[in-house]
Amino acid sequence: MQEVRRKFVIPGDIVVEGNSRPLVNVHKSGNNIIASRIGIAEVGRDGAKVIPLSGVYIPRANDIVIGIIKDHSSLSWDVDINSCFSAHLPAQDLFGRDFSPARDDMSRELSSGDVVSARIATFDRTRDPILTVQDKDLGKIPFGELLKISATRVPRLIGKRGSMIQTIEHATSTRITIGQNGLIVVSGKNKDGTQLAIKAIRMVEEEAHTSNLTQRIKQLLGVEDNVQIDSKSRSGAPIDNDEGHDDSMLGDKNSVQSESESLSRD
Repeated sequence: MQEVRRKFVIPGDIVVEGNSRPLVNVHKSGNNIIASRIGIAEVGRDGAKVIPLSGVYIPRANDIVIGIIKDHSSLSWDVDINSCFSAHLPAQDLFGRDFSPARDDMSRELSSGDVVSARIATFDRTRDPILTVQDKDLGKIPFGELLKISATRVPRLIGKRGSMIQTIEHATSTRITIGQNGLIVVSGKNKDGTQLAIKAIRMVEEEAHTSNLTQRIKQLLGVEDNVQIDSKSRSGAPIDNDEGHDDSMLGDKNSVQSESESLSRD
């Protein structure tokens, strides 16, 4: 695997010195590659670039995320968590302390394309985040519908005290797990309910900045305003009590399937 060096930069910072090739959001100045955007600089064999931070999910310790297995080394899986940082899930997390790369076949537990729910165990911006699936309701998710929205829309999708996501789940007979990184899993007993839930989620994403959104979502779902929804959330992200203020962390292990292809394995 290609070794990539990363660091936080602002415009004018030197990303790298030497003969590296400038890619995106950088420019060449003498013998230096200079950042032209605020973001995370990446330097690899292909060249140097800056990934802008605006709208990008930045991991935080203890966030509950949904990730896609991309590859693995002898000791860990590389996981795409919809961020400028690639996360790593240690093999010992699944195999235990006696894990042996020579003896244990990592692909028997997780393979490329598998979807997992996980918690960010450790992270700082000088190194990639480390994941764990040891907590309750975390681990491999075998089937369902996998969606991606902007991480900045997650609090609005959850709603005050979980009201928005509970309304969608109740009206569509689906179970929805929300990763704080903007990846979402929808599973249901029938296709129509699942597709209606996805339509509602997309409406929230596109109209999160508008007023009376809850009423429009209820109209879409055919829910009357006076219907009371159970307050128990099945969201993987924190319930939002007041648009952006998190006070609890609840998780749920759901099934997952990509919008374009099945992720289930025989």
